[in-house]
Amino acid sequence: MKDDIAAIWLTLKLAATVTIILLFISTPIAWWLARSRSWLRGPVSALVTLPLILPPTVLGFYLLIAMGPSGPIGQLTQQLGIGLLPFTFWGLVIASVFYSLPFVVQPIQNAIVSMGDAPLEAAATLRASPWDTFCNVVLPQAKPGFFTAAILGFAHTIGEFGVILMIGGNIPEETRVVSVQIYDHVEALNYGHAHALSAIMIAFAFSVLLALNILNNKKANARLNIGI
Repeated sequence: MKDDIAAIWLTLKLAATVTIILLFISTPIAWWLARSRSWLRGPVSALVTLPLILPPTVLGFYLLIAMGPSGPIGQLTQQLGIGLLPFTFWGLVIASVFYSLPFVVQPIQNAIVSMGDAPLEAAATLRASPWDTFCNVVLPQAKPGFFTAAILGFAHTIGEFGVILMIGGNIPEETRVVSVQIYDHVEALNYGHAHALSAIMIAFAFSVLLALNILNNKKANARLNIGI
């Protein structure tokens, strides 16, 4: 029971950290993908979407190499005095950011695209600064997209297994998250605890889908009310 609670706490801590980082990273990427006409838009979009179709073990393997002693990330972290990241919490954070990136970028990008040019042109006419335009025009207009991105990023990080196992291994209170703990229980034929943790995951997944449906319905109703 103590190990289960530690795994749940570590999973929530990982998902919250990754979601906050992803919102900061994804917003400029989504903005550029939504507004740019550069020929680089296609390759960058493909790179961002790649984790959707790539097997998690493949992504985990290459991230493990990159974070290793001879990899570019590993050499950088050693030069900075941080040490190597594999089998640490922050190694899991970096791997999860890569793996969950498309689940946060795409909702924000779609929200910016659906906003259209008119609000931005109106802000430009009023000589609003880029920061004012972002805070007072983009954020309120694209708020449902940011909520959806945060919910999907958090939920997707909660459910990771392959990447987590490759980068983090199975270290209690350090890298053993709920999905790995369930795997451990099944391997030990401890089905009672596996059932309990799995039921929590199912309830969480249902809550996420319910929240997204409510959010989408509110957005659809708002559009109908203003006649869009």
